[in-house]
Amino acid sequence: MIPTDKKAPIAEKIPTKLEKHNDVRIDNYFWMRLSDEQKLSEIKDEHTSKVVDYLNAENNYYEEVTGYTKVFEEELFQEMKGRIKEDDASVPYKDNGYFYITRYETGNQYPIYSRKKETLDAKEEILFNVNDEAKDFDYFQLGGLNISPDNKLAVFATDTVSRRQYFLRIKNLETGQIYKDIIENTTGGSVWANDNKTIFYTKKDPVTLRSVTIYRHVLGTPTSEDVVVYHEKDETFGTYVSKTKSDKYIIIGSYNSVSTESQFLDANNPTGEFKMIQPRERDLEYSISHYENDFYILTNKDNASNFKLMKTEVNNATKEHWVDVIPHRKDTLLEDFSIFKDYLVLEERTNGLNKIRIKRWDNTDDYFLPFQEETYSAGVFGNPEFDTEIIRYSYNSMTTPASVIDFNMRNKTKEVKKEQEVLGGKFNKDNYISKRVWATANDGKKVAISLVHHKNTELNKNTPLLQYAYGSYGHTVSDGFSSTRLSLLDRGFVFALTHIRGGQYLGRDWYEDGKMLRKKNTFTDFIDCSKYLIDNKYTSAKHLYAMGGSAGGLLMGAIINMNPELYNGVIAAVPFVDVISTMLDDSIPLTTGEYDEWGNPNELENYEYIKTYSPYDQVTERAYPNMLVTTGFHDSQVQYWEPAKWVAKLRDLKTDSNILLLNTNMEAGHGGASGRFNALKETAKDYTFLLALEQKLV
Repeated sequence: MIPTDKKAPIAEKIPTKLEKHNDVRIDNYFWMRLSDEQKLSEIKDEHTSKVVDYLNAENNYYEEVTGYTKVFEEELFQEMKGRIKEDDASVPYKDNGYFYITRYETGNQYPIYSRKKETLDAKEEILFNVNDEAKDFDYFQLGGLNISPDNKLAVFATDTVSRRQYFLRIKNLETGQIYKDIIENTTGGSVWANDNKTIFYTKKDPVTLRSVTIYRHVLGTPTSEDVVVYHEKDETFGTYVSKTKSDKYIIIGSYNSVSTESQFLDANNPTGEFKMIQPRERDLEYSISHYENDFYILTNKDNASNFKLMKTEVNNATKEHWVDVIPHRKDTLLEDFSIFKDYLVLEERTNGLNKIRIKRWDNTDDYFLPFQEETYSAGVFGNPEFDTEIIRYSYNSMTTPASVIDFNMRNKTKEVKKEQEVLGGKFNKDNYISKRVWATANDGKKVAISLVHHKNTELNKNTPLLQYAYGSYGHTVSDGFSSTRLSLLDRGFVFALTHIRGGQYLGRDWYEDGKMLRKKNTFTDFIDCSKYLIDNKYTSAKHLYAMGGSAGGLLMGAIINMNPELYNGVIAAVPFVDVISTMLDDSIPLTTGEYDEWGNPNELENYEYIKTYSPYDQVTERAYPNMLVTTGFHDSQVQYWEPAKWVAKLRDLKTDSNILLLNTNMEAGHGGASGRFNALKETAKDYTFLLALEQKLV
């Protein structure tokens, strides 16, 4: 059992009065906030030092309390690492005459990006060895790799702080030279015009990090001369720039939670004027692809809550010209589509299960790919080639490692290009059992739970079970394989993925019923699933654990305020727990764009509702489960002070003697550590916490 005799840090209380709608809240830990400038400054002022000292004290306490588990934690890390094929490589994909490959070398944390011209027998050309790029940084992320149409230049993005503010640079792939121009504070994405010298990119607001302005840059000119081609004035919207798969049009998109808008420009005329497709309307969402003379549009127009596919002529693009291609279906969510010369490929979800549908343009064939399991995940890859009868898709399940499969849409044959190797000599998929069960929520709705466990694990009140969920933004957590999860399953744990409202597992209405003034359905669904698992003897409250991150961390905060007695332990990763204060502060990244997810607390109804579940505001004198809370000092999505304040308040008010730990990665942000092995170390920490509570450190 984790020792409880260590002395925990006690944060100083400095009351700050927060008033809104004639309601006064006293925040004793408001002082923990630091600006980005304070965090990044090499010279720490007194306030900064005080905050950093507190976070370090919590980290030291974490190390003291968990010290006796460190040998096991390292063994667990090595066990997880031992399942990974270190000298691994992706399945090559062909784009514009080159095969592109991502590969890893034994012992290295980061990938190597390379390509081969025309044939896989050609000489390998190294584009980027990220291990070399990352060697001088505690955190390093390379992304946004974008090759020019003539294959001679590459735009790439780097982040060395983990706030998702990327530097854009350009590399000459013929000479290896990296040009001096550096574009700061971007989203990391870029688009080439067809002239091979013009790129479009998106800059962020330096304070709120909202994606706000599209620029045009011409090679050989100073970045100070870059031209603003679009600025998003509505603070509730973000913006981005992309290119159609046909390479004919550049698209500027604007978006928030309930509305989108797109403009297009001929990619051969980069200095031209963008043309509007359909002006934004509240509750009208659409995204576009181009094929021949038409735009194909995935949209919720005409109250199509589960979305449908429409098309319109490029020259008559406003919504009155849109006509149905795939009509709306009440029982099926249309998630995405891909266009090929002779085929239309649809990605759909019915009764929670995702399906891949293939339809010839000439209507001579229309069929689904067959999937036999009930807890699986399948998805279509980017498939950049247009004139092909082969689609590439991925498949995995809770018991089946991931496969990459090439499927011939004409003769319906398939070739498994790669199956994830699970090394170590112990894994056999037949040793694991997976199934889907349905819990009944308090309002009668049925909530799916995907379960997986070792076949030798007895299911009873003494069985440890980890329940996981996210439940926000319409994001569906797919039923997938995890080699790291085997370390829990092989030690007798059951893993339960709960498909609660706030995601889109059962369609768009499932999402709508778990947001805004119906957000608490997310929390009660999770709790009702917990009760189902206990009542049906899968586990008991003494052995039930809950885990969630980010908005899933908010979920963790809510459930321990509502029903703490159901859980022996909780892991909350980068948790969004100070909902009212964050949503009232429009200087914080993401706030204004989130009003249609959580509600705008500047409006009284939303304020009062959010306050009833905001975890930080609802902490009271009561017993709480054992808890591990993790965060990143440079997190731009959920600021580190939210979990830090939450833990401080919990320490002050909780009436139990259970463990409460805060572990802050002082070098990382929302996504945790960079590098494939560093990320495994964080998972090993989480699992060690659970196994220690179960006294299973073997």
